[in-house]
Amino acid sequence: MFIDPFLPVQTTRLTLRCVDVGDAAATSALMTPEVSRWLANWPLPFGIESALARIETMRRCASDGDAIPLAMIETVSGTLVGWITLARDGTRRRRGSLGYWLGQEYHGRGYMKEAVPAALQAGFALLDLDVIEAAAQLTNIGSFAIMRACGMKPVTTAMAHAPARNREELCCLYEIARMSSTI
Repeated sequence: MFIDPFLPVQTTRLTLRCVDVGDAAATSALMTPEVSRWLANWPLPFGIESALARIETMRRCASDGDAIPLAMIETVSGTLVGWITLARDGTRRRRGSLGYWLGQEYHGRGYMKEAVPAALQAGFALLDLDVIEAAAQLTNIGSFAIMRACGMKPVTTAMAHAPARNREELCCLYEIARMSSTI
């Protein structure tokens, strides 16, 4: 049994807490083709066993101080609506990467604009990162809007490997430095 490596973070409408094995069924159900198509590391099918393996790996990384895997929970309903993950770069330990997704039925509610600033703040504080980066495919306009709203700036455009689809995809990389953070 794992002990939670960090305390939950509360936003106006969401509770952000470490992912838990109890999130596996909901995670699997939310990972639809419409969601997976934007995510480099979330292949389909993504069954409950895949979700359990991902959760166990991410909790181990969190316990080691290398990641902050957050389940996004609607506070009022207690429903899992998506994930946000911050992961330390394996070679550049003061840099991290941000990944996030919502189940399709939760798009358009402003949840990411509410949750990502709290996650960035946690990444700078708990992982002691200097820079956090995020990338999205060039057609993922919604993701770019979230990054910009959180103070992230575009850095470069490059091909990136998407293991979920076993191909290279053109992505734009954004980043934010601890000192320039307005969160």
